[in-house]
Amino acid sequence: MTFSPSRLRAARARREMTIKSLSERVGLTARTISSYENGHAESPPEETVKKIASALSYPFSFFFGDEIEEVHVETVSFRSMKKMRARQRDAAIASAQIALLFNNWLEENFELPPHNLPDIRGEDPEAAAMIIREHWQLGVQSIRNMVHLLEAQGIRVFSLFENNKEVDAFSFWHGSTPFVFLNLMKSGERGRFDAAHELGHLLLHKHGAPQGPEAEREADRFASAFLMPESSIRSRSSPFPSLRQIIVMKSSWLVSAAALTRRLKDLGLITEWHYRTLNVEMSKKGFLRHEPEGIEREKSALLNNVLKQLWNKGVTQEQISRELNIPIDDFESLVFSASAGGKRNINVTPKPSLSLIK
Repeated sequence: MTFSPSRLRAARARREMTIKSLSERVGLTARTISSYENGHAESPPEETVKKIASALSYPFSFFFGDEIEEVHVETVSFRSMKKMRARQRDAAIASAQIALLFNNWLEENFELPPHNLPDIRGEDPEAAAMIIREHWQLGVQSIRNMVHLLEAQGIRVFSLFENNKEVDAFSFWHGSTPFVFLNLMKSGERGRFDAAHELGHLLLHKHGAPQGPEAEREADRFASAFLMPESSIRSRSSPFPSLRQIIVMKSSWLVSAAALTRRLKDLGLITEWHYRTLNVEMSKKGFLRHEPEGIEREKSALLNNVLKQLWNKGVTQEQISRELNIPIDDFESLVFSASAGGKRNINVTPKPSLSLIK
């Protein structure tokens, strides 16, 4: 077995641990750990790897084998970079590297749908939202489940069960495959907007370019237009709506009261003064922190069906994690299982249909 420096880097980043803190835990110098991570030293002795594995709560076997695929930060579109510390960002990217291991395993064992995303870079966000709706034959009706829609169009969607809300969501292209990661600590409405926001990045900012505040505003505009098409909003809106009317209306598009209010303002259906008044009222009632009449968090249909088929063949999540040489908790955090309190119950979902290759 060959020791893998990139696997050590990924495991340490996943645990949000610095080189110094890891070196202190295993009784080595920071320089020694750095040399192992950069491949500038001979492979560490077996006893040293055991200490590192114990300190990082990763299986000993994880640190051996092929180098783990890199996910470069400049190619990743994060939902909110300004609230995130570098250590949190690196932990999220490390979870994406673990997801790539699992995705490779999935593609070896299942026929997964290819992506169905046209190249519309450079389009105006509002126009891009209508182009992709037409491309996917969605019309202007409400989208009932964003996660299921993305999966059906060949986007790999994984959960990101971080212990913080700073890492909202992120996306990237890996070769010809688009990936989206969603934080499960958000409300159902916020999760849907995050998913649409990341779809905007995948379409408008392929391979992470450009990045920055303007790119985030474009992705927000895309998400708003994609979830709430202008013609649909105009046909159902009423003049000078009250907050109660907003709450009733939002159920048509499964978005937050704040997102719908902003969309009404952007389309000129309410005045700036009315928009501010509604936001003040929502703030006083706590609706900006806790969504009124909220919806359930969306989960993966594709991963659910994969795990159901494997369960029927006697293959458990623990067995998959052992085959991938990753901790079961890290595996569960990717497949939406952790949101159910770690339970590994699997509900049957009809779409998308999958077939085992072997």
